Amino acid sequence: MNDRKRQVLLTAQRLFVEKGFSATSVQDILEESKISKGTFYNYFSSKNECLLAILERIKVETSVRRRELLIGRSASSKDILAEQISIHMQVSQEQNLLPLFEAIFHSGDPELRAFVTKQFKEELSWLSGRIIDIYGEEVTPFAADCTVLLLGMLQHMTHIWMLLSKGQVDHEKLVHFIIRRMDSIINGMIGTDDIFIGGEILFNIDQAKSEKTYSKEQLLFQLDGFQKHLEGETKPEEKQYIQFLMDELREARPRTFLLETITHSFNNTFTATPHEAEAQEIASKLWYYADTIK
Repeated sequence: MNDRKRQVLLTAQRLFVEKGFSATSVQDILEESKISKGTFYNYFSSKNECLLAILERIKVETSVRRRELLIGRSASSKDILAEQISIHMQVSQEQNLLPLFEAIFHSGDPELRAFVTKQFKEELSWLSGRIIDIYGEEVTPFAADCTVLLLGMLQHMTHIWMLLSKGQVDHEKLVHFIIRRMDSIINGMIGTDDIFIGGEILFNIDQAKSEKTYSKEQLLFQLDGFQKHLEGETKPEEKQYIQFLMDELREARPRTFLLETITHSFNNTFTATPHEAEAQEIASKLWYYADTIK
């Protein structure tokens, strides 16, 4: 994603929040971004697609930040899960996502609703997988129910807090509190074999993970294209990170820990640069690949 397109997305996001999605026209975005209609439609086929690109960019940012927390740490740590869930809440607050999601649900637009529904299912799938990471395979039949209960408690505790208090919610403290409650809930469900939703819910953990698998060839192709795009403006450390990632991917058995460490450094070196969004996208794909070869 080039810098100009990224700026258009940021401008559109601000307008969607300030004026509302329905009340914001493509012309408003053109005037605020100082671009032509042709440029806009070269980037996006419609206002809907512009909004979907905003939501996809935010999802990638959340995914990368979550995955970086696992470098050198155990996936079975409840503290890490609490941090990962908190990141989603922090990003939603930082990006002011609530008005965007409300606009989508009230719009009745089938394309937008289908996209948000898909993202929600992916979030349910991710959290179900993380619950199994922490509580073990025996919790698999109960993971869907546990996921819905956890998210429900988060939503309603946050709502009540905001309704009754003038202060901001301490996301991390709230998440830790709810995870402590989940300990007894999960033990009770296992002990009584009590299931309501069960594993046949519309999302499937293994399927969702397989859909996010990227091959060496795909990653090498994107890294090579990124490197060529940066020719003439790449700093030495940026070039080294890209080359190391490509060299490691070409190995018969890439070393997971090195891929994770360098991906983290690679992503950070492009923070607050015109290439931040593309670097995050590549980092996200590298994380998924690293998870498949462990």
